[in-house]
Amino acid sequence: MDFQTLQIHLFCLSMQIVWGLDQVTLLNPPEEPLSDHHLKILYSCDEPATVQLDCIVSFDTGIISTLLLRRWSCVPGDPKIRTVQLKLPDWLVYQADGIVPDSQWVLSCILLASVRYSGFDDIDRSVAVQDVATLQPKPFYNRPVKQHKLCIAWSTEMLQLTQRFSKKQCPLEQETVHLLSSVYASTGESFGITKTLDPYSSGFLEYLRIKAISFPWCMFSIWIFVTRHCQGKMCGVFYHIDSHNNYVTPTLLLTNSGQLHIQMNGESEESSAFLSPFRVPLNEWCQINVMLQGRMVTVSMVCMDKEQRTVHSMKHKLRHIVMLDDTEGYFVIGGGKYIRGVEGYYGPLVYYRNRISPQSMSEVVIPDVIMTVNLTGWLQTCQAFRLEMNVKINGYSLKANQRTESEICFDVFHEWTVKDRLQSKSQCEQWEATVPRRRQAAKLARFLAFKHRERRVNLAAVGRALYSLSCHKLSRGRRTEMVSKILPLLLQAGCLADNRALHMSSVLYSSGLGVKKQPSKAWLLALLAAQKDDRLALLHLGHLHHQGVHGLSTDHDLAYAYYANIAKQTTLDRLNPTPEQTFVEAVYLNNDEVLNLQTDEDHHIFQWLKLQASRGAAEAEHALARMLFWGQQGVSPNIQVAVRHYERGAVKWEDPRSMYDYGIVLLQGQGLEKDIPKAISFLKKAMEQGFVPAINALAWYYEQIEQDYEKAVQLWEQADLLKCPDAAVNLGVIYSQGLYPGKAADQFMAYQYYLKSAERGHIRGAVQIADIWTTGMPGYVNRRPSDAVLWAKWAAEHNGYLGSILRKALDSYLKSDMLSSLLYYMMAAESGYAAAQFNVAYLCEQNTVSYLYIRFLDPAFASNCMWRYYNLTIQSQNPDTYALIRMGDLLFEGQSYRQKDMSSAAEMYLVAALRNEPQGWYNLGLIAEDGYRLPLSVLIELGLSELYLADRSLLLSALYKRCRDSENADSYLPCSLALFNVYLQSFKKDYSTAIMVSTAFAVVAAPPIFFIILGVLRRPILSLN
Repeated sequence: MDFQTLQIHLFCLSMQIVWGLDQVTLLNPPEEPLSDHHLKILYSCDEPATVQLDCIVSFDTGIISTLLLRRWSCVPGDPKIRTVQLKLPDWLVYQADGIVPDSQWVLSCILLASVRYSGFDDIDRSVAVQDVATLQPKPFYNRPVKQHKLCIAWSTEMLQLTQRFSKKQCPLEQETVHLLSSVYASTGESFGITKTLDPYSSGFLEYLRIKAISFPWCMFSIWIFVTRHCQGKMCGVFYHIDSHNNYVTPTLLLTNSGQLHIQMNGESEESSAFLSPFRVPLNEWCQINVMLQGRMVTVSMVCMDKEQRTVHSMKHKLRHIVMLDDTEGYFVIGGGKYIRGVEGYYGPLVYYRNRISPQSMSEVVIPDVIMTVNLTGWLQTCQAFRLEMNVKINGYSLKANQRTESEICFDVFHEWTVKDRLQSKSQCEQWEATVPRRRQAAKLARFLAFKHRERRVNLAAVGRALYSLSCHKLSRGRRTEMVSKILPLLLQAGCLADNRALHMSSVLYSSGLGVKKQPSKAWLLALLAAQKDDRLALLHLGHLHHQGVHGLSTDHDLAYAYYANIAKQTTLDRLNPTPEQTFVEAVYLNNDEVLNLQTDEDHHIFQWLKLQASRGAAEAEHALARMLFWGQQGVSPNIQVAVRHYERGAVKWEDPRSMYDYGIVLLQGQGLEKDIPKAISFLKKAMEQGFVPAINALAWYYEQIEQDYEKAVQLWEQADLLKCPDAAVNLGVIYSQGLYPGKAADQFMAYQYYLKSAERGHIRGAVQIADIWTTGMPGYVNRRPSDAVLWAKWAAEHNGYLGSILRKALDSYLKSDMLSSLLYYMMAAESGYAAAQFNVAYLCEQNTVSYLYIRFLDPAFASNCMWRYYNLTIQSQNPDTYALIRMGDLLFEGQSYRQKDMSSAAEMYLVAALRNEPQGWYNLGLIAEDGYRLPLSVLIELGLSELYLADRSLLLSALYKRCRDSENADSYLPCSLALFNVYLQSFKKDYSTAIMVSTAFAVVAAPPIFFIILGVLRRPILSLN
């Protein structure tokens, strides 16, 4: 006790003597619960009383417990100081170990000393005076372990070894954080990977982190493969954005000259930046390290080119303090809202928090994940092929300009596509010799060179021709052996910059259709296509990292980076429809009703609609226009013809929907010249007839053209009240950009409108809400990466290029081209599209049972295909009931190396039954008849829990009755027969004894009765005469 404290206590003593007041003071309370602490308590009283020391503990469950520690008598007189040995319970001080019991989570602990009158056990009003001290309880893992002085009983020692106590360990603290563990294909656009960090759970580590904010001692290490230098001034490599949307420590950018731009910030918004003296090379994997040691920044780079290793390093000392709070804001790998990313690939990124990696530059090795992809191996092989093809194209072009076609070593394209590639007998020059698998590429190059003599043929044109040839051969094939023949052509086309071929090859290696399954090669080809912005490849990679397929780790942030790219493009693609795009339609191959509605320009349904439209049916007119504009129901897109139908529906039939659509195409100039006054006229007419989207379109006109924000907001709010999704998203933009008249920008209000729009099914609203959820809105909206992925995925699956693949698959199916249909559906299924996954499984199933088509698949592949894709289908948000039934059947039957799983089969049938599918009820009855006892949980879900212990016949009767009484008329007869069989078996069981006695009696009595009857019949019958 210091001198100043002693003076205060002496003053208190003097006041106590003068005034004779009750007094109690805790002189030296501990800061935390301790064992055997010697606590000094100053106390005095006017009359005989009791001094009591309590410990009040509150738990996270809301329970408050008061523990009596000590109690003694107080005699009137001078103040006294008593030393008490603080005996707190072991569960409050130590870790649980089998002897020390476990406790609930302690929130607070308070020592309470009081002077009390009226006996020992009186209530609170008897307290004359009190003093409290707050103790800070330690978390369980930070408490000491008690050293027991007595021998532990054998039973207690065994208890300590049980899982209950051995499983309690300190949570893993990520001092080394892997912000990216995979490879990310960056298109160089404004899309990247967003990451955030949480504070440490350990109090000690969090203390060190906070202390290091103004003196960081850490390191960032990132692998990067640049294919092209930045097209702008700078592009993003890795950077940190704070809650005010500012670049903060560390910010690592790449300039258009290949130099690294490093930026650090300090206190009071002070920041500084510098350039690296070295440049990042193209087409090499390089590891870039940024090391922070207080004010000293060390930047180093190691690049690997085949067997060569290039090392660069620099140091830079900053004039100001460096600030780094890694839990504030978010980190971005690649592009983002404020800067475009690098064109190329990002490898693993590691952040060493509160420490520096001990690895030296000479010890750097390429990570396993990069070695697995083998990007450099593909690029080297591809480069050699491209050089060879360039030589051939130059030679053929030179010959084409010197000679006529008949004088040249030339095979016409259609000769080997139609006549199965007749060999050329002409003599060719030495440079024309090719590797056998490259002959077709050379022939195509020669054909194109002579066809386009006046202009030079490029490699991309040869790649497109190879892809078209592959698809042509595939359509002629009827078995999977054709796949292995076209795969080399697809790989060559992919090397020559045809991204469709890369994606198709990736799907073949991923699924194992006709080729050996190679997930790593499938991943490489998907990365190559995605880096070139192929939409289906982006969707495919998003699915891989969202679900963690083919051994890849689940990473929602990485999946979102891919989904966000194609989702954003979807909003733009829908504004600029092209013949390569088709409206996405989820057509299930088991739905005959929808299949019968598929048509084309020569189909009788399309012709019937044209006839009805000519007779004044506005519905038919609008349906024709819609099918032609978006390419729906099997009709090829034809915007010009669609516009004529819109015009006729608007002008002649005055249909409000046609007026609206015609006004929109006039406003945007799609399929005809822009005519804004005419567009506004039709939109106003549609609005007058109560067509809500026309209100939104007019608001857009006032905002964009007239810039009358008051009128625009008024119309949008009117449309929003009528549940218009476009109006909600436009109001969100108005609030976000601060364009609402008389109001400042309000991002949270914009967020609410975006959410409303997304929930109404608006694609752009979904993109906006996903963008907010991936970073969060500090103080308003928490970060929700898993939900952001779902919204981005939903928006991405409306892309017209996905619709085009689905249309090709369906058209092939309707033409009985099963192999092409299966491959096209696989291209969509491997991208995670649920309807395509179902159709792949359905086609594989038809291969095993079909008698109408040739079995084009290997039985083992077909079986595995059903298992895989039906299993993927049932994991979607709203799986088809047929998939649930078939997956249940597969689990019930068990095939090849798979064992029966009755429990899982029952779960599948249960979900189908709860969705009022009679087959689900029927199959539950079948497995119950097979001897499987349905679990109580299943019966509770079905509302039949009272039959759990009842006779099996009662349960079967209930199941088959539910099946019979469903709304499906086709199920009435089979369910009724099954129910009749249950009744018959029950009757046979209940009356088996009576039936046996009756049968025995009939057997014994039959001969005498027979002879008696025979005798009666032989008697002479008297005539009435």
